[in-house]
Amino acid sequence: MSRDSGDNLDRNHSGNAPMTSVMDLYLSRRSVMRGSLGAAIAMIAGGGLAGCFDSNPGKDDGATSPGPQPTKPTQLSLGFQSIPGSRTDACTLASGYSAYVLAPWGTPLNSAGNAWKADGSNSAADQANAMGMHHDGMHFFPIEGSSEEGLLAINFEYIDQQALHPAGPTLDASGKRPAEEVRKEINAHGAGVVRLKKLDGRWQVVDNDPLNRRFTTASQMDISGPLRGSDHVKTRFSPDGTRCRGTNNNCGNGYTPWGTYLTCEENWPGIFVNKGTLPADQSRIGVVTSSGLYKWESAAGDSSEVDDEFTRFDVTPRGESATDDYRNEASTFGYIVEIDPFDASTRATKRTALGRLRHEGCCPGLAVAGKPLVWYMGDDSNNEYLYKFVSDAVWDAADATPRDRLATGAKYLDHGKLYVARFDADGTGVWLLLDVASKTAAGGTLGALYGDLPGIIVNTRGAADAVGATPMDRPEWTAVNPLNGDAYLTLTNNSVRSADKTDAANPRGPNLHGHIIRWHDSDDQLSFAWDIFVYGANAGGGAEINRSGLSELNQFASPDGMSFDSRGVLWFETDNSEKSVADYTNDQLLAVIPTQLVGADGKQVPVDAQNQADLRRFFVGPNGCEMTGITFTPDNKTLFINVQHPANWPYTDKATDATPAGTRVRPRAATVVIQRIDGGEIGTI
Repeated sequence: MSRDSGDNLDRNHSGNAPMTSVMDLYLSRRSVMRGSLGAAIAMIAGGGLAGCFDSNPGKDDGATSPGPQPTKPTQLSLGFQSIPGSRTDACTLASGYSAYVLAPWGTPLNSAGNAWKADGSNSAADQANAMGMHHDGMHFFPIEGSSEEGLLAINFEYIDQQALHPAGPTLDASGKRPAEEVRKEINAHGAGVVRLKKLDGRWQVVDNDPLNRRFTTASQMDISGPLRGSDHVKTRFSPDGTRCRGTNNNCGNGYTPWGTYLTCEENWPGIFVNKGTLPADQSRIGVVTSSGLYKWESAAGDSSEVDDEFTRFDVTPRGESATDDYRNEASTFGYIVEIDPFDASTRATKRTALGRLRHEGCCPGLAVAGKPLVWYMGDDSNNEYLYKFVSDAVWDAADATPRDRLATGAKYLDHGKLYVARFDADGTGVWLLLDVASKTAAGGTLGALYGDLPGIIVNTRGAADAVGATPMDRPEWTAVNPLNGDAYLTLTNNSVRSADKTDAANPRGPNLHGHIIRWHDSDDQLSFAWDIFVYGANAGGGAEINRSGLSELNQFASPDGMSFDSRGVLWFETDNSEKSVADYTNDQLLAVIPTQLVGADGKQVPVDAQNQADLRRFFVGPNGCEMTGITFTPDNKTLFINVQHPANWPYTDKATDATPAGTRVRPRAATVVIQRIDGGEIGTI
């Protein structure tokens, strides 16, 4: 979640917030082993349950199932030195690399739109056929395995109204938004697919390619899974509850083994307004009660309005039934949306079985023939939860190249089990099933609370509250190590967690710096072992803050976007919120190889004072920005990352060119292409 798009309110009033006694138990057990509270804290930072995380992916230590057994990887090392922080209107990166700007906001995808205009005067129609605002999660899909041609599927998280319009947003004399401005804003949200090709060593957009297309907050989409046809999603637009319009605030992403893109709807509730009594699901997820974030609903009744395109953002019940109004419109948002990037004739599909929340990301686990598929998902708000979805169908490798990708998606994504995580103080955890027979902490069942599975899905957050899940410090992106199946989650920060509500998995309150947690699932998918991989901190912080022993060359705050490359290098980005780190450097991209961090016994250990130099700063963005999205070509020779909401950048298409002092540009989020000057693989030797 961008710090500019969320409201950072705590809507979890479940009472699940862990008490200090849980942390005391964890520390007490450690201090018995080490002899003091200070040693216990050091054990959490440096050791955790490291014995569960074997650096040899083919060896079973007995603590957890070994899972997939790939060939032991060759020894890797990071091939760059950490760079200093930067506070300039330009990108900086490790020595030996180059970076240039690709497909910034407003880049036309086809000839139906005009070129981007620096005065902000492009029309809504132009925007519908161009790159949206504030690039975020993305994934590169190679064409026939190529590392020089492919499709980039990409999210556009939110809008900057001041930059989008010539003089910012306007209102008429009666306080209504102009229809043209609203349409332009709707079209700047969503996701897109763009064909890229490398020519003379440089990536560029393939103009007018038939696969280039946009998905906006107005695009018609299909509803699948438990909510398809349910009373919860019937509207005046879709009386049978099978269709909906639009995807919004698309932040993190995922992908599937059969070649489709998963885009995640995050901070969407603010676009809706309910001026009546909020139902429990709308209250828990954050639908507003006075006016929508952008006042799109105020354009309702405009003479140019088609099919209630603006009316639908007011979800106040007005008719006799749900099919007479849009009371259920908000229930058609909050899902994982599947897109087939290779077939422009298909509609996007909302896969409701994966829950309804403020989805940040959706990373797949390792696909193993004969076993169910798994996806991990964070709900990015203070004190929300970590979820996973496990398919009913077991993986058939023949489905990696299906004739119908969305039909394959229905096979694996429409039927399965949705779980939420409980982290226990002893370094183990339990996946709590969200289904009608699931027991609640109060002694009842979820079925008694919500009636049926569709009711549970619409109320995913409430169901997680009821079964006793662990509230986390804003769960963001998930990533899975391709070498051994270990899963990672960025917990970006939590300013509202008080010191008496800490627990072993979220031990700092308030948590201003964030941390990354790691776990390994049991083979039956019902339990896991976990530790904290690294704590964000400023280098000058005391032992309680700088628990990983970070230095100036790798200090960071608010870890956010995160991904492994195919070699097992973990890359993560930041969304600075802590002042001392933000005063030192703009947002950044760091890298580390977890399987190379091992103790004397050969087991993986977290980042600590002894090995912290192996966590290195690779890239720093321009002033005001957030680093978002990350993807690689199959040969690992091109890295694509996104620069979101820069303050006064880019000045040229060379990402490292600083904007001259006194010069103002209309800022444009963009993808940045990073390559080694010698043509080698990114980041390693």
